[in-house]
Amino acid sequence: MSAVVRNPVRKAESQVWTRPGLRAKSGALIAVLLGASLLVGCAPGSADIGNGDAGTTPAAVESAPDRVEPLEGPTPAPELPVTVTSADGAEVTVTAADRIVPLSGSLAEIVWTLGLGDRVVARDVSATFEQAADLPLVTRGHEVSTESVLSLHPDVVLVEDTTGPEEAIDRIRAAGVPLLVFETADELADVTERIEAVAGALGVPEAGDALVGRTTERIGAVRAELPDVPEAERPRVAFLYLRGSASVYLIGGAESGAGSLIEAAGAVDAGAEAGLEKDFTPITSEALAAAAPDVILVMTKGLTSVGGVDGLLEIPGIAETPAGMNRRVANIDDGVLLNYGPRTDEVLASLAEQIHGAAKEGA
Repeated sequence: MSAVVRNPVRKAESQVWTRPGLRAKSGALIAVLLGASLLVGCAPGSADIGNGDAGTTPAAVESAPDRVEPLEGPTPAPELPVTVTSADGAEVTVTAADRIVPLSGSLAEIVWTLGLGDRVVARDVSATFEQAADLPLVTRGHEVSTESVLSLHPDVVLVEDTTGPEEAIDRIRAAGVPLLVFETADELADVTERIEAVAGALGVPEAGDALVGRTTERIGAVRAELPDVPEAERPRVAFLYLRGSASVYLIGGAESGAGSLIEAAGAVDAGAEAGLEKDFTPITSEALAAAAPDVILVMTKGLTSVGGVDGLLEIPGIAETPAGMNRRVANIDDGVLLNYGPRTDEVLASLAEQIHGAAKEGA
């Protein structure tokens, strides 16, 4: 859905990410998925892949700092006002962007990478990269604190369609603050549209074009280096969402948001292939047997919450899968796995290395 951006300085069209029919994920679940904080010291390059011969899990490789990489060159200057259509249908005019509050880690990452990080005045719990660490936190658990947001006098607030509670969003708008809603990303094809939408809403479309170019080039470079695995030989990967402290053990299906990454990495989404149509389904021995994953994909914090690979194998049904028998487990940091943004190339490269590297180690 295209939204016309009316700008007296630079007239252009921008797309605020609102494709009709795109599924809406469970707000409560996606808030947990996106809001989980990172395990200290882990980043997209870290691996925790079990070796079936060794019978133990090797230590994670040395990880790079969890930092976003702003565009090179002069800091962009927003050309405002602009008027865009929010994903919830509201027409929103942004007149200033000196004080930006992005209420998701994914949106914060885009704003920062566009070069506007010095204008961000608050963070959501899911913004876990280093540059955002010292900003005031304006969420309690996974819910927005209206009072905390308004106390910072923001010029514009950016939220996901799963950000809540709804009353908090309504109160921010009622206070006269321009608030834009973006639909939650769930596949690689969303990356460029999402960057363009955020850049257009903040009056820096040229920076958006530059970031789209850089991100597209980097994802393309990663894909060009991926192993050419015949379709019949591609490993089956099951995405599990784990929170041991809350006894939450779920297996991802066709709408989990991880399928696009799994397929791009040269593998098969085992949950979707097994006929799981929803986003997540409670793990059962029957569901795991049907999925029969060769590799299990988890978030880093989730794996830690169950006690690493050894604890994972204690969940009923896991040890009996091919992945469990061979201790083939891949993990990606909670704060970046499903962001579909400027660091998606790193996520894809790490996932592919862990999937196919695990196969080599277990051979």
